[in-house]
Amino acid sequence: MTRELILGRGHECEALDGVLDGVRGGESRVLVLRGEPGVGKTRLLEYLTGRAQGFRVARATSVQSEMELPYAGLHQLCAPMTDLLDRLPPGQHDAVGGALGLGSTHAPNSFLVALGVLGLLSEAARAQPLLCVVDDAQWMDRASMQALAFAARRLHAEAVALVFAVRVPEEDPPGGTEPVGLPEMLVKGLSEKDARTLLRSVLPGLWDERVIGRLVAESRGNPLALRELPRMTASVDLAGGFGLPSAQPIEERIERAYARRVGGLPLRAREFLLAAAVEPTGDPALLWRATDRLGLGHDAATEAEAAGLIKIGDRVRFFHPMVRSAVYWAASAEERRRIHRVLAEVTDPVADPDRRAWHAAHGAAGPDESVAAELERSAGRADARGGVAATAALLARAVELTADPVRRQDRALAAARAAHESGNPDLALRLLSVAGAGALDDRRRGEVELARARIAFVSDRGSEAPGLLLQAGARLAAHDAALARDAYLEVVNAAIFAGPQARTDGQYQAAKAASVLPAPQPSRPTDLLLDGLAVRILDGHTAAVPGLRRALRAFAEPGLSPEEGLRWLWLICVTAVGLWDHETMSLLAARHLRLARDAGQATALPFALTMRCVVHVLDGELAEADALAEEVQTVAEAIGTAAPIYGALFVAAWRGRERECVELSARADEGAELRGEGVGPVVSRWARALLHNGLGRHREAAEAADLATRDYSSQLEMGIPVWALVEYVEATARTGCPERAAGAFARLAELTRASGSDWASGVEARSRALLSDDDQAEPCYLQAIEALGRTRLRGESARARLVYGEWLSRSGRREDARDQLRAAHDLFASMDMRGFAQRAARELTALGETVTEDSGGDRSDLTPKEQQIVRLVREGLTNPDIGARLFLSPRTVEWHLRNVFGKLGVTSRRQL
Repeated sequence: MTRELILGRGHECEALDGVLDGVRGGESRVLVLRGEPGVGKTRLLEYLTGRAQGFRVARATSVQSEMELPYAGLHQLCAPMTDLLDRLPPGQHDAVGGALGLGSTHAPNSFLVALGVLGLLSEAARAQPLLCVVDDAQWMDRASMQALAFAARRLHAEAVALVFAVRVPEEDPPGGTEPVGLPEMLVKGLSEKDARTLLRSVLPGLWDERVIGRLVAESRGNPLALRELPRMTASVDLAGGFGLPSAQPIEERIERAYARRVGGLPLRAREFLLAAAVEPTGDPALLWRATDRLGLGHDAATEAEAAGLIKIGDRVRFFHPMVRSAVYWAASAEERRRIHRVLAEVTDPVADPDRRAWHAAHGAAGPDESVAAELERSAGRADARGGVAATAALLARAVELTADPVRRQDRALAAARAAHESGNPDLALRLLSVAGAGALDDRRRGEVELARARIAFVSDRGSEAPGLLLQAGARLAAHDAALARDAYLEVVNAAIFAGPQARTDGQYQAAKAASVLPAPQPSRPTDLLLDGLAVRILDGHTAAVPGLRRALRAFAEPGLSPEEGLRWLWLICVTAVGLWDHETMSLLAARHLRLARDAGQATALPFALTMRCVVHVLDGELAEADALAEEVQTVAEAIGTAAPIYGALFVAAWRGRERECVELSARADEGAELRGEGVGPVVSRWARALLHNGLGRHREAAEAADLATRDYSSQLEMGIPVWALVEYVEATARTGCPERAAGAFARLAELTRASGSDWASGVEARSRALLSDDDQAEPCYLQAIEALGRTRLRGESARARLVYGEWLSRSGRREDARDQLRAAHDLFASMDMRGFAQRAARELTALGETVTEDSGGDRSDLTPKEQQIVRLVREGLTNPDIGARLFLSPRTVEWHLRNVFGKLGVTSRRQL
């Protein structure tokens, strides 16, 4: 097909030719065609595939009715590539195989599927360039679009073109998603000249020019409208110019035109078209079985094809997706149900049980327990394939077909949980309303309340959740002590995220309730954690330390189940921070990340990455921390959630990157407004305090640190609020107002003394030295340097030398000061903590030292991505392993490595 054959589309065709040329040149290309229905997107895709000589072409056309079926779109596009699955890493192979219904040892989650699709497209393009086209992408099921959009954003050096066609304007379809954040081209209507040319081609003869002008204006240059609108207007009206304009939107008018064409066909042809519209896979064999069951001969198909509405070849294809819609909705509800029932009868119950159940469900006129039970089994299979959104949709339909009240409540509750897990809180809440209707025993009502509370926690990250979780735990306590105690532990977790904004004193009440609710025997690690936290809340930090240490040991045991680890290791790491136990924190953070990676647990991975990022920052390994912070953003993009920014904020603050730190702080503050994540402003104020202390702007640091703790009415949460005390002590001491920090230091010392670790002792001694008189300060400085020197906390150790050197300088001991300040500066510079390094450099300059500052440029001129790849090569990872870690295809890793070799002047991985 040449450009000349697509009237008025020279610009669009040129852009599509550019897509193919780019891929032929060895680069990937992604494009989204957006336009209203009928504007010509499908025709442009046909042009693209017709010009793709030498390409392997993969196609998918999304159907609205298939949005409930997990990975239906991915199956269309990728099923022909399954011979390449063995080239993927095992986890990705298993995930994609499960998504495509080929069997899997695990339920594939969206994260591993997305990575696997990226790898599969890359492998398919090794032998020849690959062109993937997706028509009507707004109707693609959520799971498929999530995977394809992720792959599209990560394609780089692969010979792959991925082109989507999407309708606009279009409200976000329920359960679906669009390919956002990708290069787009808006496909507009034809110019008036081209529109008139097209219209005259379908209106032969002489026509009133005023009528031609009206039709062109009403169509807004939409090619399909120009072809179809004349068919719905009487010829005499067109010729004489007496027709009245329609008030209907273009899309509705086109569908009405198609409906009129369908209505003019014989009954048997209309029934055939309806069967084809109801059957979404386009499988001719299945359609023929259905028409035989309906008693329709082949004449019905011949008449439908002769009308130009459908084409039957290796697939059944309508002339335009709007034809399918017009046919389906022109039929009565009973006619549609009848066809669905017939298709259920002729669909193989062994080869395709889920689609059979789907047809049976749409064919039911009222409650039908046998169909509902089959839907429930289909939902179980969908869940096993990782299609949690489909699980929710299938169970929701089962609820509608269930007459028994108790069974209906149980199914609604299960559907609500699935909807929540799929990221559809609105559907989950509607289903919980069904589950909560009518008479409920206390246990079921408690489960409904617990589900509502968990939705609230995800939706607003804490402000309402603690009270709701507390209520659910109280109701469940008499029926399931373990589940109730888990709810109470979730109260504490939610309150940490809610921060000072928590609207109830839920932690205190949860602690009281947990203290009188015996733990199951033998106690689980979570029970030890809950009991320890309850003592901390009720009796204070010092009293809680022995119990919390027992909990840390329990979670550090090798026998900890992956399920418990994935769910609770984030909270136990926070507890380790609260006990100033860096060794256990590091151990458990590494385990959490390993579990999340091994399980492909995308929901847990951002938090596991963030905690591990914090460990790297404390160890002075900012490059590694930066890489993990970037990975957090990529994982969040893959699963479509808001990414935690705290790891990136830690790195920016310690590095002294003021602009980046302030921008991230603003985003953390916004989290409190958007999601009720009250801990966000606490973290952002601590980060600004650390930043300003590093830059030597101590008044600003004191103000930020004070704000970080001011809103806590009584006991501070573990972690960041306590660290803010440390920044406040240093800032006020350096502004000449140490007396202002007495209360903050007393609160800090209570927490550090109970721990007794080198970390705690060193930070306390350093803080005490800053507030002490000259004759008492030096022993404290030396104690801090010695204690922190025994830890891996290089940043804290360097800070101890910095403040000691500053004190020595002010005491007139210039030589001693130079030694400490030089050691501090070199440590900070080696860790790329530039704010603190410059503060030390200023002090050294004042002492007459010459300090050569690193310009910050990378002498090798490696990009951040290339630096990440070099680090992973040095760890011994293969290209596929590096690709899985960085969410790149192995081919893109190869491309980056070629650039690295050239920049560094090396020729092998060993030389790196």
